[in-house]
Amino acid sequence: MRDTYFSRQPEFEIVPMTAEHCAEVAELHTLRFARPWNDGEFLSLLLQPSSFGFVMRQTNTLIFRAPLAGFVLAREVAGEAEILTIAVSEKCARFGLGWRLMQAAMREARSRGGETMFLEVDDGNAPALGLYRKLGFEKAGERPAYYADENGRRSSALVMRRDLR
Repeated sequence: MRDTYFSRQPEFEIVPMTAEHCAEVAELHTLRFARPWNDGEFLSLLLQPSSFGFVMRQTNTLIFRAPLAGFVLAREVAGEAEILTIAVSEKCARFGLGWRLMQAAMREARSRGGETMFLEVDDGNAPALGLYRKLGFEKAGERPAYYADENGRRSSALVMRRDLR
């Protein structure tokens, strides 16, 4: 008899980000970005009244407290929302978590009065660009040589926008 527990698809839960999540969020950010933010930077942003975020964990796991599978941090001011940062753990990539986190952020931004959402993305980050285009984001501008990798190579930041109405 085959044990179906080990062959099930992972299930994930999204909850609002709180101050207690900042250390784990910073840890995941360190794994996914060349210039990571620390937990104090995340806390400082999260404590601003205009900011909000969501974290995601796997729920059907044998681990008592599964590590973060992903997070998104955003803000909304005067009808304009911005994704400040988003990351999904490498282990959990390809499960649609980025899509779900972005949907949660867009819903929250709309509920706060956001009419437009912006984000910046490295022009070489093909998976992120594909996700954002599928979500309806379009290029609104470009910041040439904005990002630098660990070897000093520079790449452009694409500024993308989407109507939330």
